Amino acid sequence: MSVAVVFDSAGTLLHTYRAVRDVCKGQMMPGVETVTLTFSSPERVLVVIHVHSRDIIESPPDMLLSTYLTDNMTGFGVSCTRKILTSDEIGEVLYNDTHARVRDLQECIRNVWAVCKREAVVTMNSGVIINMALRSIEFTVTTGGRPFEGAREAVNELHRMGVPTYIASGDRLAKLEKMADYLGIPRDRVFGVATPTVKAQIVADLQGEYDTVVMVGDGINDICAMKKADVAILTEEQSGEKPEDLYKAAHYVVKSVREVVDIVRGLITP
Repeated sequence: MSVAVVFDSAGTLLHTYRAVRDVCKGQMMPGVETVTLTFSSPERVLVVIHVHSRDIIESPPDMLLSTYLTDNMTGFGVSCTRKILTSDEIGEVLYNDTHARVRDLQECIRNVWAVCKREAVVTMNSGVIINMALRSIEFTVTTGGRPFEGAREAVNELHRMGVPTYIASGDRLAKLEKMADYLGIPRDRVFGVATPTVKAQIVADLQGEYDTVVMVGDGINDICAMKKADVAILTEEQSGEKPEDLYKAAHYVVKSVREVVDIVRGLITP
């Protein structure tokens, strides 16, 4: 029987720290789960912006973030949303916002960097949460992650078993590819800026190639893919409360990504 394993990234393969800044209140919200924050309102859209942290840090703090993005022709991708929207509708708000300043994102970057700077392997992503009803950027966001202990070994063991691994994540592709290189996952099996429905479609496409597709995730943005997969694994390695619906969708609940190997071994062993 042929088996493929699809991993979410943040919270599943990577221990992730998140920093969120409330633009209107001018307050930091360290450690907030950005997907949960986004899903708490149907009007919110979590957007990954294609920027390098150093470029943001070196920019004038009082500049409108929208001005920086338009001046530098910065692209974006939609990480998650409960609302069906076009990229033009999202871009209209993102590139014309008059509230968020560059300093709002600088504070998030500095906050995450202060926590993650001692790590040998770190990926950082920045973005914003747009509120379509308010027609503005409501929060700025930065995440930093390092591989969970044993993640690379788990991937390598799956490969030795002849089981291909994939990454489907809402994070930016360039950062995911860097982490995939470290973990030993080929870049052509990495899917970035994947919304919940896109993750489910990736699983569905792989089901046309493999007898069994396993989805491993940790958050509400993984639930569509988990429900679509032949086998769904929920990992609790990243601390924090998880919705009950995730547990209902999971065939297995694990404390460590390393436990995925034994589950898969059981699937392929007669």
